[in-house]
Amino acid sequence: MAETTGGGPGDGAAEVLDRPLPDGVRRKVVQIVSDGFGSLTVGELPAQLRQYARFAPNRRAKFAGNAMASALETDPLFRQRIGEKLREAQPELAGALDSGSPPPAADPLDVAAAAYVLRPTDWVKLVTAAGEEAQRADAERADEESRAELERLRAELARARDHTRAETERLRTELESAKRESESLHRKLRAALSDVKRGEAALRKAHGEMEAVRAEGHAQVSAAESETRRLKARLGETEAALEATRRAAREGRSVEDMRVRLLLDTLLDATQGLRRELALPPVSVRPAETVDAVEPGRMSPKDIAARALSEDDPQVLDQLLALPQAHLVVDGYNVTKTGYPQMPLEKQRLRLLGQLSQLAAQSGAEVTCVFDGAELAAPVLLAPPRGVRVLFSKPGVTADELIRQLVRAEPPGRPVIVASTDREVADGVARAGARPVASAMLLKRLSRA
Repeated sequence: MAETTGGGPGDGAAEVLDRPLPDGVRRKVVQIVSDGFGSLTVGELPAQLRQYARFAPNRRAKFAGNAMASALETDPLFRQRIGEKLREAQPELAGALDSGSPPPAADPLDVAAAAYVLRPTDWVKLVTAAGEEAQRADAERADEESRAELERLRAELARARDHTRAETERLRTELESAKRESESLHRKLRAALSDVKRGEAALRKAHGEMEAVRAEGHAQVSAAESETRRLKARLGETEAALEATRRAAREGRSVEDMRVRLLLDTLLDATQGLRRELALPPVSVRPAETVDAVEPGRMSPKDIAARALSEDDPQVLDQLLALPQAHLVVDGYNVTKTGYPQMPLEKQRLRLLGQLSQLAAQSGAEVTCVFDGAELAAPVLLAPPRGVRVLFSKPGVTADELIRQLVRAEPPGRPVIVASTDREVADGVARAGARPVASAMLLKRLSRA
């Protein structure tokens, strides 16, 4: 509400606002002051506004808005000069305000701002009405926004319900599928348990048959030992009779003995003549050498495994590497990640290869170190150390498969030792004839070096 203090009828200068100037009206007032500000001289400006005289209108409204609003309220002369500039810029609006009938089509905020500057009669009512109209417009806008937000939320709720319904149906379908799969697995499990029971029964039967065969074998061994003892006794009797016959022959040779000796000498001479004629070389291979056996001082990987050493004793590896033409194949990353996994891969490789170079120099064995190169982004720049062959697997080929290829490339009978903790690798190379050793055993041997 506006109240009048002093002044005669039609004097709006005596009216004052009983509430703060509405924000929309205040912005319009500042814009009016900023527009009229530029046409005033520095002397016509209040002292607090002279520093903004050279500012552009937009910049002046931004930085000097509070100062201009304060000067307009407290300095009547400055307000009068701005009013004159407003009358020149908007004569129709100013005339309508002076006559007390503002244009109905005009913006209420523009009317209220012009009334605040010109101060016609009842200007307070115009400013108050403009503030109320602005609040009402804001309320209507907020109401429209609330209704739009409500509609948006309702639409989102409907979409969420549809999505929840579809998701529920999908989950129900997946649950049915899982139930069917579970029933299938239960059937397979029951079949597997039945197979296991049949296998256990077959195993018990095989154990019984094996025990029977073992008992029969013991009986046959006992019978063979009795027969051996009997044959040894007969052999002793035969040797005694033969010795008696030889002794009798030495004591007195008959004519028949002389004839037999003569025939034997003839055969020997004929044989020697035939040998000279055919130029036959002396026999270099004896029948006993064609029998497959282990000679004294020579060992195989199986002989090494049978010795009384623990499975992870590095002496087992020393004995294997001492075999003639031994070849040590190392699963590189398997060994390094067992011994020092906290180091970067590059340092792991350098440390292992340096130790393998020392081992190759000490043992004289052929050493090949295999690394997994399937995921390498670029070739590894590495100078292989002396005595160690370094291989990286190709893309699409694992280090395990490369190790099996190396083992299969070796001729049967050559001692091949594979260092890896990977059970699949160990079983595969063992079937191919190689001797697997644990990575821990190799690490112990390398640390000793």
